[in-house]
Amino acid sequence: MIRIHNSLTGEKQLLRPIAPGAVRMYVCGITVYDYLHIGHARMLIAFDVVARYLRWRGYQLTYVRNITDIDDKIIRRAAQNGEPIEALTERFIAAMNEDCAQLGIARPDFEPRATAHLPHIIDMVGRLLQRGYAYVAVNGDVMYAVAKFEGYGRLSGKRLSDLRAGARVEVDEAKRDPLDFVLWKHAKAGEPAWDSPWGPGRPGWHIECSAMSVALLGAHFDIHGGGIDLKFPHHENEIAQSCAATGERFAEIWMHNGFVNVDNEKMSKSLGNFFTVREVLAQLRHPEVLRYFVLSSHYRGPINYSLEQLEQADAALQRIYLALRGLPEAAAAESRHGLRFREVMDDDFNTPEALAVLQTLTREVNTAKDAGDERRAAGLAAELRSLAQVLGLARVSAEQWLRQAKGGMRAPADAASAAAPAGGVEDAEIERRIEARAAARAAKNWAESDRIRDELAALGVVLEDRPGGGTLWRRA
Repeated sequence: MIRIHNSLTGEKQLLRPIAPGAVRMYVCGITVYDYLHIGHARMLIAFDVVARYLRWRGYQLTYVRNITDIDDKIIRRAAQNGEPIEALTERFIAAMNEDCAQLGIARPDFEPRATAHLPHIIDMVGRLLQRGYAYVAVNGDVMYAVAKFEGYGRLSGKRLSDLRAGARVEVDEAKRDPLDFVLWKHAKAGEPAWDSPWGPGRPGWHIECSAMSVALLGAHFDIHGGGIDLKFPHHENEIAQSCAATGERFAEIWMHNGFVNVDNEKMSKSLGNFFTVREVLAQLRHPEVLRYFVLSSHYRGPINYSLEQLEQADAALQRIYLALRGLPEAAAAESRHGLRFREVMDDDFNTPEALAVLQTLTREVNTAKDAGDERRAAGLAAELRSLAQVLGLARVSAEQWLRQAKGGMRAPADAASAAAPAGGVEDAEIERRIEARAAARAAKNWAESDRIRDELAALGVVLEDRPGGGTLWRRA
């Protein structure tokens, strides 16, 4: 059975779905006011793999990942740009979907937007007021009374006394307790607002996810996920709101992915080591390189982003695709490799060990090919491809991947203006020169044949003459 590390208990526990055979999972998604960065990519890839694996293991999964489309950052950015909020959010939702498609991140079953769930949000705020967990502050905001919720801080391991000691209280603070947080913000001039029983306003950030998850998955569901940076206060506040409003347990298992460091320093715009997904993809042979890099570390730990790590991911994928190249499609039959893959993935989605299984399979495919045992090689390759696709890898043909130059990717927004591949030589030109070389070889003009090979090698093109005739090529 699958064991998952539960951030709420600090221990691994068996996945025992509330409804047998069906898993309901909610993941906190993106606040859409800018392009995705590699921290976002890590979260999105981590839970995409969780979703893929649960389905592969036979569970009926309902996966919800929200979009925050109303927020202080969104309002500020739209004002800075001089554009309507709706135009800003639609633009960055489209960009997010483009980046996710590049990275092989499947769309969730439901992708709710906060602005489309205002009735659910208002209803939940009303219930919290009725049950005495919230109050209307003197400034018109509806606040959650943290002290009313027994067990606040259990997820993050924080105590109310310690939090209060470190709290910063503004002079005009309208809160009864410095730890109280806003559920509904009263309208300010020039800001978007919706009608509510407490006057025009908009939702606080924390209440959005509570309302949307309960609306789509019910008051008690199996898995809630997100980045470790959301553990406190966002997820802590979600628990307080949801349990108080519904009287249920809310999420059974809490999952959190770790931070991304850049050259061993925390990624930060102020440090100048902040990278968007589009900037990174423009340097790579294929988006799968970034995906492989992310999966090479366990989702719960930190991951160190560097060019060296990306090169290692590229080389590892190169080995897999070279092993798959030239082998016919065949039905995959589970062997000891498949059993090992399942064993490590059942243990809290251990993708580094799963990748090790793929590399072992890769070596066995090559051994069978070297021995001339094409039938065995094809069978092993089928299993390799099948298991890799559970992780969202090996999604393209070997020829397509191997013919893509490093640095040949272009960000989706720049696709129309994409330049020629690295080395300045197109596929058709390479094929033309290979044909010229074949003619030279047929005429026993070895000097011309060698000249063409060397010329292509200088352009980063590697030729592989097949024993039975013909020449394969790939970009170095």
